[in-house]
Amino acid sequence: MNPDIRLSQLNSWLANLASKWSLTLESLAPASSDASFRRYFRVTGSKNGAHQSFIVMDAPPATEDTKPFIAISELFAQAKLNVPLVLEQDVEQGFLLLSDLGNETYLSALNPASASKLYSDANEALIQLQLASKPGILPEYNKELLSRELNLFTEWYLGKHLNLELNSKQSADLAHIFDMILENNLSQAQVYVHRDFHSRNLMVTNDNNPGILDFQDAVYGPITYDLASLYRDAYIEWEEPEQMDWLIRYWDKARKAGLSVPSEFGDFYRDFEWMGLQRHLKVLGIFARLYHRDGKDGYLKDIPLVFKYTRKVAERYIALKPLLQLLDTIEGIDRPDGLTF
Repeated sequence: MNPDIRLSQLNSWLANLASKWSLTLESLAPASSDASFRRYFRVTGSKNGAHQSFIVMDAPPATEDTKPFIAISELFAQAKLNVPLVLEQDVEQGFLLLSDLGNETYLSALNPASASKLYSDANEALIQLQLASKPGILPEYNKELLSRELNLFTEWYLGKHLNLELNSKQSADLAHIFDMILENNLSQAQVYVHRDFHSRNLMVTNDNNPGILDFQDAVYGPITYDLASLYRDAYIEWEEPEQMDWLIRYWDKARKAGLSVPSEFGDFYRDFEWMGLQRHLKVLGIFARLYHRDGKDGYLKDIPLVFKYTRKVAERYIALKPLLQLLDTIEGIDRPDGLTF
């Protein structure tokens, strides 16, 4: 549907709410957009007599469903996480009026001076979420879904983006690599997984930091997944000693809180890396798909960092040598026979 028609419908919906929330419709302005078809606007008004701003979600029903967002907002709020509250909803039209968590993302605020405090808060929030986990509430991050995501790498990144057709040996090797990745992922403890717990979806807030956005795709799955999103972030890079420090701090707190993480940090770190590998192969496919299918080229600049993460893990484990050889082929690297890392 034409965005102007959606905007007209949105304004009509807000007009019906204007008196209740003292909305100033003239203040409606774009707040952000994401990789989906959702759009967000900010509008000023008041609540309980206090001046404040609100976020309006525009989620076209033909392509988006607001019901998971509403349900998971309630679920995460029950876990005492700082998420947008759904103040008004029109599921049929795909409009939500939400509380506003501000406009300072982790990505905009992170620097060497702020990182330790911000990531400490993120670790605390993640542990809080994981401790609230119960099976049977969220969809399972099962083998079928994890495998479907890995296949995005083959279809969209290798096939569509690079026009690379694998030979029979490469295809067999990659299938074996995928099986090993999935075996690791599915052996991990299962918890609530945000699924995009990274610097663009975490907001810096004065109280109960961080504010958490974009959780509508949450699932019940591997405990290291959100950590891979956070510390192997596609949009900001940290040196491995820094990643290691923040991961150790999480691991120590998680153990003390009673979460099912491996008793040895080395085992936990391997789980983290192999989970991250699943995510990064998927993300390479998603970024390629966003460009080739959806015409969104803004994510192409982030591919090199995600590829770098992928290569580093492939270099570190002898079982992943066939993946490293494929990455060498992509980069045109001719590595002498027998040379591994």
